[in-house]
Amino acid sequence: MISFYPGPSRVYDEIPKYVKEAHRKGVLSINHRSVEFMNLSEETVILLKSKLTIPDSYKIFFTSSATECWEIIAQSFIVTDSLHIFNGAFGEKWFDYTKRLVPGAQAFPFDTESRLEVKNLPLKNQEVICLTQNETSNGTEVNNSIIAAIKRKSPHALLAVDATSSMAGIELNFKSADVWFASVQKCFGLPAGLAVMICSPHAIQRMEAKHERNHYNSLSFINEMMDKWQTAYTPNVLGIYLLMRTMKKRKSIEQTHQKIKLRSVTWQKFFRGSKNIKLYIKNQGVRSLTVLTLTAKPELITEIKNQAKANGILVGDGYGTLKQDTFRIANFPAIKKAEIRQLQKFLDSYL
Repeated sequence: MISFYPGPSRVYDEIPKYVKEAHRKGVLSINHRSVEFMNLSEETVILLKSKLTIPDSYKIFFTSSATECWEIIAQSFIVTDSLHIFNGAFGEKWFDYTKRLVPGAQAFPFDTESRLEVKNLPLKNQEVICLTQNETSNGTEVNNSIIAAIKRKSPHALLAVDATSSMAGIELNFKSADVWFASVQKCFGLPAGLAVMICSPHAIQRMEAKHERNHYNSLSFINEMMDKWQTAYTPNVLGIYLLMRTMKKRKSIEQTHQKIKLRSVTWQKFFRGSKNIKLYIKNQGVRSLTVLTLTAKPELITEIKNQAKANGILVGDGYGTLKQDTFRIANFPAIKKAEIRQLQKFLDSYL
């Protein structure tokens, strides 16, 4: 089955080989306090910084998922209030979850077809500003220049960015925000069960000032252990090993970005003249490079999904309020050019 589902999605072909390699080397049984694990942890962080151009001064942590990162941010950074900027279901979920932990969380929803205007944001000395860079539910994104502009306008606040569907797929200007996070089952091309959390020196200072240590995943404890290249709790060691092995082989993020951008253009051209299937996001300036959302009649969508599956192809369901009227196609690095041609050939008869 070829998966175009926007997470969990297609994994790299080398994953089975790397799993066998990990078993043969005893990686599956190493203690997370051992020298072997510390070496693995350090090597993985070095590779992530090198391949994704993450600043040397930023710290990298391993968590179980992007959803856990929502919790860590609420617990370890926010004292009274946060501002959540979103235009889709996942950004709204982040807000709803934070509000259960910190009642002072505020929401700023904006239209899916609109470019986010920084001048319209209600920036009023919030402690943390939370932004979903790539909204997987509807296929939109907020570009690097807008993220940087938010940080310039509110430099005192921590800017936290959910890049789950874009990190390792497109170039991100990590210097423009304080906290970045992503699960690995999308652009990293890995099985689910691991996430990467990246923190600036400013974020570490704020974490140390709050010094919250009431939870197993309090960032102050995670940071203390990562200073020794260890984790606070038993991690997904296999996931970290697979991350290290795939990052070794991956090209630079600049090269990957260009590949993803060209493929996105190809996909948009493919659907442009279709009478039956339309691009859900009409404004090309806010359209995601990594998640393509299509709209059609519900009965046609059902037929496409069922027939695609019968032909060994998995496309993504619509999400939330868009479930019946849309379907999604992942444009992630692990997907092969030949597989894209195969899906396009299948879709030809439905255009």
